[in-house]
Amino acid sequence: MKAVIFRRHGGPEVLSLTERDVANPGPGEVRVRIVVSAVNPTDWKARSGMRAEPGAEIPETVPNQDGAGVVDAVGPDVTGFAPGDRVWLLLAGAYGPSSGTAQEYTVLPAAKLVRLPDGAGFDEGAGFGIPALTAHRALTVAEDGPARLAPGALDGRTVLVSGGAGAVGNAAIQLGRWAGATVIATVSSDEKAALARAAGAHHVVRYPDPDLAARIREAAPGGVDLVVEVAMGVNAKLHTEVLRPRGTVAVYGNDRGTGTVSLDFGPNLMLNTRYQFLVLYTVGEDKLRAGAEDVNDALADGALRLGEDHGVPIHRFTLEDTAKAHAASEEGITGKVLIDVTPAG
Repeated sequence: MKAVIFRRHGGPEVLSLTERDVANPGPGEVRVRIVVSAVNPTDWKARSGMRAEPGAEIPETVPNQDGAGVVDAVGPDVTGFAPGDRVWLLLAGAYGPSSGTAQEYTVLPAAKLVRLPDGAGFDEGAGFGIPALTAHRALTVAEDGPARLAPGALDGRTVLVSGGAGAVGNAAIQLGRWAGATVIATVSSDEKAALARAAGAHHVVRYPDPDLAARIREAAPGGVDLVVEVAMGVNAKLHTEVLRPRGTVAVYGNDRGTGTVSLDFGPNLMLNTRYQFLVLYTVGEDKLRAGAEDVNDALADGALRLGEDHGVPIHRFTLEDTAKAHAASEEGITGKVLIDVTPAG
């Protein structure tokens, strides 16, 4: 089979296409033929070595966490899946160096598979993995908010989505709207504003703007209940200006940085602000599974979709061009980067 690998950390040029043997599933494992692989920031950060020990040797690694495809074979003791089932994957690359989705076949524990609902395509299955699960977690961490999402779960609540044209931002808008929230999105351009509106945001505000807090307060006079935050350091002061008392900030990014964040103690103290940092790798299997179930319900309802009409332009690459796909994501292209691996049929 064809597979993309890297043997050392670095830029997209370390990725190469090779031939590997097709592995057989062991007890509790399933082999999946990958139809579509997706690239997320976590994938190029892992490839570049941003989170690795400097100078550490690495095994031959297949990149990419998200993907969707068709069950090809099941190992002993597997129930609930059979050859031909359409599935999407939960953090495939985290299972081991050889389990990423930038290859024609991957072998994973059955627990890392989620059945793809009727009406949802392989693009949605691959494209909404990490972004939608991250958005789901962000929308369910408030102390007095819901632990699960469904229509009506966020009725009466106002959600501020920072970076509404990004992948997680888009998923947060679509899921928030599906769950009944009033959604405000911030964006940096008119083009991105159009994407946030296409995703379903009720209100869209542009930044930078010295009156940004006032614009948000116009849409939410009583303050916002929850902020889905991608640029923590930049927006820390804004939170104190727009949150209602006991509001929550769900933080999944720091404007491409990993540095120190400063908080103003007094205003946050008086607001009883809750800050919840989140990353999927350590969130817990129960939270991943709950998120996957709710994301599937949204997919089945048609409330979560890809494409420019839904605020997510799609950029397609071949498996041979995986390095170009990584470069596009790393350079900040707006939309979803997908890799066509094998035919859908």
